[in-house]
Amino acid sequence: MSRSGFRLTRWLLGIGLGIGLAMLCETSFAAYPDHAIRLVVPFAAGGFTDTLARVVAQKLGQKLGQAVIVDNRAGAGGNIGAEVVAKSAPDGYTLFLATNATHGINPTLYKDIPFDAVKDFTPVILMVSTPNLLLVTPSLPVKSVAELVALAKSKPGQLSYGSTGIGTSTHLQGELFKSVEGIQMTHVPYRGSSQAVIDLIGGTVQVMFDNIPFEYPQIKAGKVRALAVTSKKRSPLLPDVPTMTELGIPGFEFGAWFGIAAPANTPPDIVAKINADVNQILAMPDVQAKLPGTEMLGGSPQQFAVFIAAEIAKWRTVIRSINLQAQ
Repeated sequence: MSRSGFRLTRWLLGIGLGIGLAMLCETSFAAYPDHAIRLVVPFAAGGFTDTLARVVAQKLGQKLGQAVIVDNRAGAGGNIGAEVVAKSAPDGYTLFLATNATHGINPTLYKDIPFDAVKDFTPVILMVSTPNLLLVTPSLPVKSVAELVALAKSKPGQLSYGSTGIGTSTHLQGELFKSVEGIQMTHVPYRGSSQAVIDLIGGTVQVMFDNIPFEYPQIKAGKVRALAVTSKKRSPLLPDVPTMTELGIPGFEFGAWFGIAAPANTPPDIVAKINADVNQILAMPDVQAKLPGTEMLGGSPQQFAVFIAAEIAKWRTVIRSINLQAQ
């Protein structure tokens, strides 16, 4: 074969290979999804993170035509579940319920974290946010934050506060509250909200920060007492509960947020598909009704990526200001 003929043959083979790969990718995406999708939740069943995941999973499954199965992988402040997803195949069949613990706090709080919150994940969509509440067990003889601080100062280290896990916003807010008010309380971490709230109701722990959606029914039933909310404005669900800012306590205008991420290098077409579907889900009135006390966010994957970077920087400042490190 002449040199020119060889070049022509090689060129034609290259064209054919390129077309073949393009057709393969197109066929692969067109077939997505052809089996069930796993949504990993890094906290135990029963809390708000789990509730949100199941509401969204049910709707997303309907849109995709395949089941979206919630897989609870609790432990290490969300790090266990995050590591599972970070090491999963980037094929769109493993998703992650990202939180401000896994993608805001933990990268600074933990000295040896088994994943990179930025490099090991593809942001898909920021879904909702909610402020937290400062709560006490009804048996505690306090009805205001000032009374709680006075009691804690009179009994150094004798009060305990529960959290939904080391590295969660409920943990960080408890530590920040101790630092700002100059009080001592013992931290009792749980693997999610469910058992923590049971112990708060029973008085095993006396104090807790937790989000509004999960705690609202307990407050209305008189099972826990809300002293303050960690937002700029009072919550419409609890208009009589003052903000921490109103009470003259700085640095508490933050709560919890939740989004969906996927393993790094997940195909852009799949990310765009899930993003579009979840944006539509967040706008559904029945979904909003099941998630009272939350702010529906949504947006693009790019916006979520920028948000995550800002959250990591924000929490780095908070953690260093109180000199906290996970043990």
